Amino acid sequence: MIVDRYLLKQFFPVFLFSLALFMMLVSLIDLFYYLVRYLNANAAVKDILKVSLYYIPKSFSYAMPVSLLFASAYTLGDLSARNELITLIGAGMPFWRFCRSLIILGLVASGFAFFFEDLAVIPTLRKKNEMSKELLHTNTDTLADIVIKLHEGRIIYSADYYTHTTKTLNGVTIIELDDTKRIVSIVYAPQAIWTGAFWSFSHALQYRWEKGFFKPREYGETEKYTEDPQTFVRSSMSPEELQTAALRLLIRDLQKAGLPIGSALTDYYHRFSFSAVSFVVIFLSLSMSTRFKQNTLLLSLLGSLGTAVVYYVIEMISMMSARAGLLPPFLGAWIPVFICTVAGLLLLWYSRT
Repeated sequence: MIVDRYLLKQFFPVFLFSLALFMMLVSLIDLFYYLVRYLNANAAVKDILKVSLYYIPKSFSYAMPVSLLFASAYTLGDLSARNELITLIGAGMPFWRFCRSLIILGLVASGFAFFFEDLAVIPTLRKKNEMSKELLHTNTDTLADIVIKLHEGRIIYSADYYTHTTKTLNGVTIIELDDTKRIVSIVYAPQAIWTGAFWSFSHALQYRWEKGFFKPREYGETEKYTEDPQTFVRSSMSPEELQTAALRLLIRDLQKAGLPIGSALTDYYHRFSFSAVSFVVIFLSLSMSTRFKQNTLLLSLLGSLGTAVVYYVIEMISMMSARAGLLPPFLGAWIPVFICTVAGLLLLWYSRT
């Protein structure tokens, strides 16, 4: 309809400008946080700028909900201040119908945010972190001091180092336990190489019980140990660097090891709840817009930033509580969305239209 096109025509210039502004702020905050460390490590300016470019998708992810909130609140507030909104409502058009295009836009933005986070933000953030470590002269190819547990803790891998490029474990020890957690055998090898199907050990020794003594013997070629190398990578990466499918595998790894999964499960649910924020902020903006009659730009900006701060504080508290086991992982991830949705609906119900 003409009204929908008119509203979106008023909305998008404000949204694009605010998106660029908030992205710039987020990127500058990240840059200045690391800048002194980069300069102390004698990093070249072009390399610093390249790292900052890899952070742009993440800054977009942070900036989009705030930009949606500000742009929709400002657009509707400006229409209300110019009495255009009052004219439409007075002509018999319900307020929700006038805002329908923004509500649909919020749904589309939430779906886009989830796939953008998974396909663009996480890979570029991982690359950005790797480049940061290179500029700070931290080894990015080797993972150190790795310990993983499998089969409810009955098999334990311990390695001094795992190297990505060659898929090798150095200083590897594999401990096997029985159901009573009694040691059955220990395999030690200076190095193990992934063949594509199993781990091949060099100069390995196996310790087993023989006549009451724990005796060593040479351990030849075997196809017994087939744990995927990505298991070692996942165990050493933060959840925010793992795509959704890999995060599910990490949760599976923890379950197989009999380890707590609450923290990883909270991060998994947060992938979905954070994407829904783009839709939730639309309700907040609808309720805020009718309250701005003067100084629309300033009040919309302050209202958007204040709402964003409140949301992220609630999210921080709920996520910390879920990771600490005080809340179920699902609730810890979704409580901020529930609170903001209810608040937006209540404010919209009592808004002056």
